[in-house]
Amino acid sequence: MIKMKKITKKTVLGEIVMEHPETAAVFFKYGLPCAMCHLAFDETVEQAAKSHGIKLDKLLKDLNKATEKKTKKKKK
Repeated sequence: MIKMKKITKKTVLGEIVMEHPETAAVFFKYGLPCAMCHLAFDETVEQAAKSHGIKLDKLLKDLNKATEKKTKKKKK
């Protein structure tokens, strides 16, 4: 599995959840439980935000913040 650096608008939902399970809470917060289904491997963050009326910049910020918190905990 490839280690993800930063989540971008082109990152596929399923890949995010597989690499960073801690992002599931962010997806649920935004009403995107579909990020955990098998169809999530065909949809990017940008597509999900657009189809659900979510502000892309805010979603990306929260997803990356969630992954940063996890990374900081591992370093301690």
